[in-house]
Amino acid sequence: MQKMLTAATLAVVALVCAAICPGPASAQQPRSISGIYPNLAYWNNHGECGIGAVVPWAGKLWVITYSPHSPKGSSDKLYSVTKDMQLEPFADSVGGTPANRMIHRETNQLLIGPYVINNEGNIRVLTPEAIPGRLTGNARHLFDPANKVYYATMEEGFYEVDMNSLEVTPLFQDDQSHGSKVGPDPTAHKVPFAALPGYHGKGLYSGQGRLIYANNGEASKLAQSRPDVPSGCLAEWDGKSKTWNVVRRNQFTDVRGPGDLLGNPNPETDPVWAIGWDHRSLILMLLDDGEWVSYRLPKASHCYDGAHGWNTEWPRIHDIGEEDFAMTMHGMFWRFPKTFTKANSAGIAPRSTYLKVIGDYCRWNDQLVFGCDDAAQSEFLNTRKVKGKVAGPGQSHSNLWFTSPDILDQLGAPLGRGSVWAADQVQANEPSDPYLFSGFQHRSLCLLHGNKQPVTFTLQVDREGNDQWSELTQITVPAGETVWHAFDEKETGVWLRVVTDQACEQATAQFQYRNDDIRNSADAAIFNGVRTGDSTSYSEGLVRVRGERLQTLGFAATQVEDGKVVHEGMYELDGDLNLVDIKDPAALKWTRDNIAIPENVLTIDEASILYIDNNGNRWRLPKQKTAETKSRDFGPVRISREVATERDLLHCGGSFYELPARNAAGIAKVRPICSHPFSIHDYCSYRGMMVLTGVDATAESEHIIRSEDGRVAIWAGVIDDLWKLGKPIGQGGPWKETAVEAGVPSDPYLLTGYDQRTLTASSDRSTDLQLEVDIDGTGNWQTFETLSLQANQPQTYEIPSQVQGYWIRFTSKNDATMSAQLTYE
Repeated sequence: MQKMLTAATLAVVALVCAAICPGPASAQQPRSISGIYPNLAYWNNHGECGIGAVVPWAGKLWVITYSPHSPKGSSDKLYSVTKDMQLEPFADSVGGTPANRMIHRETNQLLIGPYVINNEGNIRVLTPEAIPGRLTGNARHLFDPANKVYYATMEEGFYEVDMNSLEVTPLFQDDQSHGSKVGPDPTAHKVPFAALPGYHGKGLYSGQGRLIYANNGEASKLAQSRPDVPSGCLAEWDGKSKTWNVVRRNQFTDVRGPGDLLGNPNPETDPVWAIGWDHRSLILMLLDDGEWVSYRLPKASHCYDGAHGWNTEWPRIHDIGEEDFAMTMHGMFWRFPKTFTKANSAGIAPRSTYLKVIGDYCRWNDQLVFGCDDAAQSEFLNTRKVKGKVAGPGQSHSNLWFTSPDILDQLGAPLGRGSVWAADQVQANEPSDPYLFSGFQHRSLCLLHGNKQPVTFTLQVDREGNDQWSELTQITVPAGETVWHAFDEKETGVWLRVVTDQACEQATAQFQYRNDDIRNSADAAIFNGVRTGDSTSYSEGLVRVRGERLQTLGFAATQVEDGKVVHEGMYELDGDLNLVDIKDPAALKWTRDNIAIPENVLTIDEASILYIDNNGNRWRLPKQKTAETKSRDFGPVRISREVATERDLLHCGGSFYELPARNAAGIAKVRPICSHPFSIHDYCSYRGMMVLTGVDATAESEHIIRSEDGRVAIWAGVIDDLWKLGKPIGQGGPWKETAVEAGVPSDPYLLTGYDQRTLTASSDRSTDLQLEVDIDGTGNWQTFETLSLQANQPQTYEIPSQVQGYWIRFTSKNDATMSAQLTYE
């Protein structure tokens, strides 16, 4: 029987509702652009400044920031945001690397970072001396939930804290060896080490008689370069033992239940969920009736894939006042049903893809508020040749992003890539993890194996999400071949799993999902005024957040009229969006020397755009006839730059791409975002906004910030405004009248992210042309077609919808002069 809500619980619910909808805001709010209030930017004195938690409470919005590794405190602060968008820092802030948040319903207190805030907004502090470590999670106590809670740190420190006295009792030591587990035998200490595999803790929750902890990283050099090494873990503890139990050795982030920040109302029976991933796909773990069950979901983005765990921040499953919870994971917004159990597992669905790095989110003033990680002074491991030696932001900072809840369905079209097996050893008649089968319009599957005889793959479906499985179809894959299967509209269900009729040493089942990319061209009106190739009077220049605690944006600007430079100067943009010529020749020279756009990092030839990565590998991308591919009078344009912490954009050939860090596979897992007709000179992040340079001289709009002297201007929005540009298109290929050697594959050419794909191939002599696709972005090339070309007779070929992958390449049977050009529309 469901328990009655106590008066204290009802009071907390009332407080939360009041915090979410506290009434109309003041009419005197500061200026905002695309939901960013520049005056609300958060700064610290460290290599990174992310927002770890945002929670409505006591009539205000509470915000904490974090530094990258500060277990003993930092210059970060606790803030409150008022209804009229004014920022109030807490004077006695102690900083650190916090991202924990919870509401303790019995005492009506918000726990956020090391701060405990009552229902009147009075604040008490847990100092770093009292509770050492990087606070990452809270959970209700297993035995005394009315009076105590658990705190966890990123280095596996676990504490019990009395909510009345704030007395701290250490349960497991915070491991400041940063995951290496050095020193004496942990069990010899009065307060032991948890000694779990992996490091970089994230989520904490309790339920069904256990405390559950997730970490998402690995402290090894190999984890800093390869995303496929063992990393992280999901673990549980009974609250009494001296040791923890490892549930699964994979990377995990949030642990949550239907009670969200309040904790599960029926902890003995309510489910608990944990989200994570490996190199194959996303992983969802469910604790239901005392047993763990696993599921898999596709990835939209690979920017989160680093095995070291640094790239994820804090993905969440969270209540935002809708029928379903909202989930963020690997660059996609998801619907997550509050009633998800093994017998009721339907309802998880993709909503849209996004680019911001989001640490936390909530509903406040009937808006959705995202706490982001926008601009880090440190590049960490995110360096690459195509970026050059551009100096990072002079000071780390981030901001909140205020939007309508509708935005969860309005950004990038859902895209899902992943596998249940990736060259894995599988046993006969042993089902794979269930893989999401619903929520996408277009679904395909690639099957292959390494056996010397045919293998039959049986696809089983759970049609209703009630754990009742039936056969969908059987697919026999001959030895040494690949079978591509496109699911039709009649092949429906919630989950799909795969079974083989025999043991396989190397079985692969790779899924590719997508929804139609329907862009509203009218949305691009916010970019009116950005320079096009026809503009002759405009301004452009280099931009960077200045250092020395100035908290301003430097703009080394050039004004052009009728194709001639008429003015150059150093401008500065402040938090009130005033753009002023500061007449500082030294700053102008420094900016041009240290923010210079690298030249000759890409090659644009007749065939396409050639990208050579840091390891010398060659990759080719589409191009358009835009200003980016034409010769310019005043120098090159920015190709690549970090636009959110450890997230790069690649910009070339009239298209923007999401470019993962090199430790997350880099260019091999690149994804197109949009294509456009504009001549964008430079771009960066500032106070949560994305700033572009290259603006027409007379352009006026709410997104254009013009200098006080009227000479120059910049465009400002957010990174995710890029989805409002056109869907990705382009033309090109690896060959254009190219001398081709028999049996030698072409350069890889980008295939993922485009929905209408036409190949035109030709040869000056008859030959067979083999078409291959890299199905998972790891160099796993599989042949899907061989075309017979007649001399000097071009052939057009529509790439079938079921053939999906990351890259395409071609191999000719004979020496020839050939063209292989693809049109993406």
